Amino acid sequence: MILNSCCLRSIPIIQGLLRRQISSRGYSSCTSIISRLTGRTLSIGNRLAQLRKWYTTVNTTDYVRSETARKIIGYWLLGCSGMVYGAVVLGGVTRLTESGLSMVDWHLIKGMKPPRTQQEWEDEFKKYQNFPEYKYLNEGMTLSEFKRIFYMEYAHRMWGRSIGAVFFLPAVFFAYKGWITKSLKPRLFIYGGLLAFQGLLGWYMVKSGLDEEKISKTQIPRVSQYRLAAHLGSAFALYALMFWQALTHLLPPQELANTKNIRHLRIYTHGTLSLVFLTALSGAFVAGLDAGLVYNSFPKFADRWIPDDLMVMSPKIKNFFENATTVQFDHRLMGMLTLSAVVGLWAMARPVDLPRRARLAVNATLAMAGAQVLLGISTLLYYVPVHLAALHQSGSLALLTFTLWFGHEIKRNRLMPKV
Repeated sequence: MILNSCCLRSIPIIQGLLRRQISSRGYSSCTSIISRLTGRTLSIGNRLAQLRKWYTTVNTTDYVRSETARKIIGYWLLGCSGMVYGAVVLGGVTRLTESGLSMVDWHLIKGMKPPRTQQEWEDEFKKYQNFPEYKYLNEGMTLSEFKRIFYMEYAHRMWGRSIGAVFFLPAVFFAYKGWITKSLKPRLFIYGGLLAFQGLLGWYMVKSGLDEEKISKTQIPRVSQYRLAAHLGSAFALYALMFWQALTHLLPPQELANTKNIRHLRIYTHGTLSLVFLTALSGAFVAGLDAGLVYNSFPKFADRWIPDDLMVMSPKIKNFFENATTVQFDHRLMGMLTLSAVVGLWAMARPVDLPRRARLAVNATLAMAGAQVLLGISTLLYYVPVHLAALHQSGSLALLTFTLWFGHEIKRNRLMPKV
């Protein structure tokens, strides 16, 4: 554009000089030369304009494609995290209905086909009868009753396989399309590794409930509380990582001034998030030991604030993981500490000038914390009914979700300077 403008302005000046110094014949030839020069200049200017238009169009198209890919990957990760949430809920119901030990072997491909004929069902039932759960808990169970618990565990395993398909197949496609950024690749490898680890850890957990020698000592057929806590904890970790990355892709960063109050609020939020996670892990020990059935009163333990059998095991450290009374006591205490931490988080956030979305997230966190405590107390007082216990377990993941959301809303924007 600048070249074209300068050339056009200089043409009258050149023509005036030539008119004074050369003859009319020379002037005519010079004029034709200048006309050709002007045409070439205009042609160059037009080509530059076309090139600039093409470059702008390409950049705009690439940006639109990049944003579209970013949104698609965000919704994909959000869907995967939602499926992990569903697996946690389904796993809780499977455990509460005593269905988790109904399938006594594990095959990645072969296990996808359930029994179909009467003979296949009878063979599967005979295998189940050789293991501790049938001998000590379900002796005399009919085939129709066995089918109910079998299908519950089968649904849980197939749901896990579905998560693998929904994650790995699109991941390969997105990599082929070049939609996965350099920073996202290691994260996806971590998610995939955790997902595969979950499947192996789930079977490792189930095997602990099929151990005849171990179960015969207590005559209580149940899985190891340590392995159950590891299985649940890794599921929570996988969900949290996927959900956070999905929010990063779908929600634009908030323009928050990086003040001292905001920095303190971020630190406090991370601490609250850790407490929510640890409280959920303590709940896994409660579930693994059936500790919810030890003391079904609140706020006291029967007629005492501190039960007599709190520290009866030796060494003392075993009480925190193997004594049902201590495990329930710790879970109650951590639940109330978590509620207090969330109330403190809400109070700390109240005077801060937060965006509307962040304000909604912290209010939802407070409401969910209150609901979760009420669900826990109700589950205890009503002797752990399946529907309330399942809601309580899913409520812990909902509380983690809202806390993660708020933490993401106030995360540091690197473009904003410190104030």
